[in-house]
Amino acid sequence: MDFKDLMDGYESISRDFPLSQYAISIVHGKMKPADKDAEMKRFSEGKTNIMVATTVIEVGVNIPNASVMIIESAERFGLSQLHQLRGRVGRGAEQSYCILMTSHKLSNDSKTRMETMCRTNDGFEIAEVDLKLRGPGDLMGTQQSGILTLKIADIVRDKDILLLARHQAVKLLKDDAPMEKPEHATLRAVFIELSKKTTIWNYIS
Repeated sequence: MDFKDLMDGYESISRDFPLSQYAISIVHGKMKPADKDAEMKRFSEGKTNIMVATTVIEVGVNIPNASVMIIESAERFGLSQLHQLRGRVGRGAEQSYCILMTSHKLSNDSKTRMETMCRTNDGFEIAEVDLKLRGPGDLMGTQQSGILTLKIADIVRDKDILLLARHQAVKLLKDDAPMEKPEHATLRAVFIELSKKTTIWNYIS
């Protein structure tokens, strides 16, 4: 899918920026590392004017003279990936732009992602919105998104309480890790009971 989109994009851009006047680089994940590096170098040195690429460029690419990025089908990407991609431009002294192209029909989540990208460059704010949209996933397993089924707590809304609870837990582990002190007897009993269950995360409240 990505490779097909890439070649369609290359052909489209070649029509508007004819090869007789412009040089265009192509970069995608199926290329050999040496070939990718060569294309990056050509673009960095100004030997090519335009680079058409898949998301393989989202990390580890530093081309300061790149000043305009267009992301097609931006609604297909998560906030973190869009933020990483946008970070490939604006690395030099030139005023830079990132243009997000989407389809006409967007879900509410997609609209929120686009609005967030247009509103802020703050990585922390973007990560917080991303967490609200996708959910934190499974704390113990491999699921990377979805709703965390806590009885009462909300991992985003209750951030301050979460930090306070963590502070108290760290303090307890330093002072009395086995929870043998009399004042920790109830806590120890509850922990032992919950530990018998396959997962205890949905009992957190």
